[in-house]
Amino acid sequence: MGFRFVHAADLHLDTPFRGLGAASPELAERLRDASLDALDRVVAKALDVDAAFVVFAGDLYDGVERGPRAQLRFLRALERLSRAGIPSFVAHGNHDPEGGAWTAIRAWPDGVTVFAPGEPQSVPVVKGGARLATVHGVSYGKRAERENLALRFPVRRGGDGLHVAVLHANVDGAVEHEPYSPCSLADLTSRGMGYWALGHVHRHRVLAEGPTWVVYPGNTQGRSFGAGELGAKGAVVVDVEGGAVTRVTPFATDSARFCELEADVGALADIAELSTHLGDAASALRDAHGDGVTLLVRARLGGRGDLYHDLRRPGVVAAVLGDLRAEAPHDVAWLALVDETRPGLDLAAIRGAHDLRADVVALWDDWARGGLDGLPDALRADLELVGGLPDAAELGTLLDAAAYDVLDRLTPDTEVA
Repeated sequence: MGFRFVHAADLHLDTPFRGLGAASPELAERLRDASLDALDRVVAKALDVDAAFVVFAGDLYDGVERGPRAQLRFLRALERLSRAGIPSFVAHGNHDPEGGAWTAIRAWPDGVTVFAPGEPQSVPVVKGGARLATVHGVSYGKRAERENLALRFPVRRGGDGLHVAVLHANVDGAVEHEPYSPCSLADLTSRGMGYWALGHVHRHRVLAEGPTWVVYPGNTQGRSFGAGELGAKGAVVVDVEGGAVTRVTPFATDSARFCELEADVGALADIAELSTHLGDAASALRDAHGDGVTLLVRARLGGRGDLYHDLRRPGVVAAVLGDLRAEAPHDVAWLALVDETRPGLDLAAIRGAHDLRADVVALWDDWARGGLDGLPDALRADLELVGGLPDAAELGTLLDAAAYDVLDRLTPDTEVA
């Protein structure tokens, strides 16, 4: 018998957008319900595809102290599924562990299974007297779960429908996320499950396709410009035939989408041309993402040319950002411009000049090669004093910006390319 189910994770219900309040309080208030609306879209999709069941693989809430608004919204969602005869399976992760935290909900609707910490629980899904699937799951008992919980799951040897395992875990050391419940892909495929419904990683990823499918659906609503938060966010519909998964189809649930533009503006003539260029880029971005979603846009300005000097004049970047906001359609919100332009200097010629500028470039090269360990003690102390040591990528950006600024100040206008 063929059927479908829906797999969602990392809802982080009622969590605020990071940094949005300071940039635009009005927009932050307008989008306050975005994570809750994403949950409603998960339920709507389950009803639309006549899902046999729905899986929520951890981090429903953003913290141990779960707000009542988020809990009530989740309860109402499960009630809608229950009334439609669709069972729900819930596992908790590192943000919402089941370690005795306060809850506003003491009883759940019929058909809802909330997996407990400890040993995985196994629950059959039966329809018309036939077992469609067995769903196995476990919740975190504490936030920093370092045990490989995958190895607690039973080993299946086939038969009696599809076996689905629900776990919040970091597989093979996903670098953007804490190593909670760390495991390997081999750990998962060795258990004989037909489908691992994972949570924790906020990017949609299919790690394995049959006979064991291993899937991260991603989070249902992006929350910042972090690498794992950019672009479309949602959940997945899983098609099953003959007791085996045949297809995994993502669908969008977000109403606000973080997007970053990389704009090489080195060849642009002036600030007016820059504003037009960025407005056109945002329009193309809007066309690519379609209707029904608000785009939250940040642009990184790169390239080498005269705009480097214009953008360093006081108030210019803020003025361009204000102009973009004034001209943007209602579903495009400009949040930031990051100026990473550089002056049009000929570094090869400077290296061969045997002057103070060549010494600056040589020092720049030495520090860049040596990384944090190669910095003078005094500079390391200054960095720690103003906010801590940067990572390797941040250090490279800081060194580049500082070196270009010094070289530009030392270079006559006649030598700028």
